[in-house]
Amino acid sequence: MTDMRTLRFYVTPEHDCSYLPNRLAKTLFVDPQARIDQATLTQLAELGFRRSGGHIYRPHCEACHACQSVRIPVQAFKANANQRRIWRKNADLIVSARPPALLDEYYRLYRRYIEARHADGDMYPPSAEQFVNFLVEGSQDCQFFEFRNPEGKLLAVAVSDLLCGALSALYTFYDPDETARSLGSYAILWQIQEAQARQHTYLYLGYWVEACRKMRYKTAYQPLEILIDGHWSRLTQD
Repeated sequence: MTDMRTLRFYVTPEHDCSYLPNRLAKTLFVDPQARIDQATLTQLAELGFRRSGGHIYRPHCEACHACQSVRIPVQAFKANANQRRIWRKNADLIVSARPPALLDEYYRLYRRYIEARHADGDMYPPSAEQFVNFLVEGSQDCQFFEFRNPEGKLLAVAVSDLLCGALSALYTFYDPDETARSLGSYAILWQIQEAQARQHTYLYLGYWVEACRKMRYKTAYQPLEILIDGHWSRLTQD
């Protein structure tokens, strides 16, 4: 099993930035042939790396540091009034953990979500191959958390990596018709509670870009820590 001392890293050529318009970006990748265990994945998360399918990566732009890793110290988390309302709205949902898989039920929900919410993004149009490459591959320490209503209808799936002492929220897709439930926010709140129940320290939320409107929701979860120059520190809400 590969550890941090023997890992190899590769830098991509410049490509279009996924977060900011008219910007070029570079990405630092862990050798995709390396076998990464849970402990090493945890160390990489602490250094700002993120997993997407079989790839573990981190932004590596020389002139821009807009993409910052953020995480919630879950034992210190305090829900605000709006988050408490969202929690109550979804008190009837039943959550179950399942291994990552391409199931018709999952993919139908994923396709509806991408078509309704991300038709202007680089994940459109969705495909079964994309689903597997993004959410199923490289998932030896990962779970799909299913959110179902009392009638058994699947409303959301939150995909999380299981780290040592932490969860890493990779992606959530949900029923676009259930806007009143705020399922994306509820999935984060539920993962915070799950991390607390497991006596974990953190829930990693991936990258935060201050100038990116779609990422502003992350600062609603307080306290929030941000990785700057290799050190984690508190990021306060404006």
